[in-house]
Amino acid sequence: MKENKQSSLGRILGCAGGHRRLTALGCLLSALSAVLGLVPYVCVWLAARTALAAWPDLSGVTGLERWGWTAVWFAVGSIALYFAALMCTHLAAFRTARNIRKAAMAHVLTLPLGFFTGNQSGRLRKLIDDNAGLTEDLLAHKLPDLAGTVVTPIAAIVMLFLFDWRMGLLCLLTMVLALLSMCMMMGGKNAGFFHRYQREIERMSGEAVEYVRGIPVVKMFQQTVYSFKAFYAAIQDYSALASQYAMSCRVGQTCFLTAINGTFALLIPAGLLLASAGDARAVLVNFIFYALFAPACGAMINRIMYMSEAVMEASEAMGRLDEIMGRRPMEQPQAGRRPQSAAVDFDHVTFTYPGGDRPALEDVSFSVRPGQVAALVGPSGGGKTTAASLIPRFWDVDSGKVLVGGTDVRALDEKALMDQVAFVFQDTRLFKQSLLENIRSARPGATREQVLAAAHAAQCDNILEKLPDGLDTVVGAKGVYLSGGEAQRIALARAILKDAPIVVLDEATAFADPENELQIQRAFEALTRGKTVLMIAHRLSTVRNADSILVLSDGRVVEQGAHAALLERGGLYAAMWADYQRSAQWKVGREEGV
Repeated sequence: MKENKQSSLGRILGCAGGHRRLTALGCLLSALSAVLGLVPYVCVWLAARTALAAWPDLSGVTGLERWGWTAVWFAVGSIALYFAALMCTHLAAFRTARNIRKAAMAHVLTLPLGFFTGNQSGRLRKLIDDNAGLTEDLLAHKLPDLAGTVVTPIAAIVMLFLFDWRMGLLCLLTMVLALLSMCMMMGGKNAGFFHRYQREIERMSGEAVEYVRGIPVVKMFQQTVYSFKAFYAAIQDYSALASQYAMSCRVGQTCFLTAINGTFALLIPAGLLLASAGDARAVLVNFIFYALFAPACGAMINRIMYMSEAVMEASEAMGRLDEIMGRRPMEQPQAGRRPQSAAVDFDHVTFTYPGGDRPALEDVSFSVRPGQVAALVGPSGGGKTTAASLIPRFWDVDSGKVLVGGTDVRALDEKALMDQVAFVFQDTRLFKQSLLENIRSARPGATREQVLAAAHAAQCDNILEKLPDGLDTVVGAKGVYLSGGEAQRIALARAILKDAPIVVLDEATAFADPENELQIQRAFEALTRGKTVLMIAHRLSTVRNADSILVLSDGRVVEQGAHAALLERGGLYAAMWADYQRSAQWKVGREEGV
């Protein structure tokens, strides 16, 4: 799936594995079915010739029943073979789609953890599941139809010239005109339409989700869809693209439909001219055959058009899957080492996000000794969260080193590194399971008593007391929902249970109310006691007692030191502290004298 030069169909069949034989067998059976499906037309011609030769006295005519039953049995045989063909291709298609999903998921598991912070689970599911599903229709239906479509024209051309070359030439002419009309619609400036169409559909779907989420705000301010400019623009762009394509296909579609349905307009006058100049009965027999066979040729052309559409869909699906498969996996060491201590060091680290045009961190160096608390502060977008995410290898650095226990994280065993670090993020994620399982996910082998002890240390007692089933209460769908501060305390209990020597706190009190913030601060004390702590905070009051405060701005460490020393320096941190103090004293109400 990684060779861009290989055709989409070749790449899809490459994922079929041993089931390619089923696909090949299905295509062969479909081709045989198409050939058998032409025989009844010949039987109709033979029956018509026999009947007209004896006209008007049909009492002594023999053979009509034989030609009728022959047509029936060949038609039944054609249907049976086509059914068998579809059974083979469906089995192969389902297993190929499964292999594509498995390959995509296996690759996803090798990607950096940071990949998942920028890609929502719903989008990944859609990319993998929906696009793998698009290949099913191609393999299950369109590919066997293509085999029949390739064989049918060869047999059809032979049959067109078998009885009357002049009528056959007229039928062939309409087929050629239909194919040229189809090329007119799908070629030229319309060649990339399907790609643009899929992009606009995805964009409109995404903006629709955002609009639905924002409906409370829209209604509160008495706005309409027109005020939601991104959604409205997506609708307009999609409408314009669809209309533009429809209008560009007017001539081609008109010519196509006229060609495949207009054969009679040529056959009838041709038949009359031939009948007037020769044997009328023979001409009538041939006319009956071509009048019945011409619609079959039109159906064949339609199949070609639908096949082209399916190939474009499959190509687009494989292209979208390449958005995942093209990502570089996380390289793992052959024999990973274990950290020797809980120290964290950044050694001239530079990092740029994939697709970024400027470094998120540039030449950053600092050290946090075991048991110390280091705080990362600074303006939004300064690189604080980026620095924290490099410790557990959410991403790998472009240059420099991130060391844990004196060893480059890229040389550490993945499980050993994950065991070394506990995380508490501002965006807490709880599973749709019981609180017991949510907390125990940090250490699956923990006992119920250990989970309860961690919950107690995280100040979760009052949460458990008010829930109907206590620790066994299910959260999320078909369960209860917790406030932001309560969910944060459950996440802290999870981190406490893990008992990792390094703790990363990313603005963990951002969405907590005053009561919950007090409880969370108490939980912090239990979590960070004796640990190496890297804390990201905007509320500077929470970091004033840190052993070291690192001020990041524009991806660089511009100041470093203790709270008092940084205030004396009078730099960026001192300005931020002054702003924080003013904001803390601000009150809602009238100013004196107003």
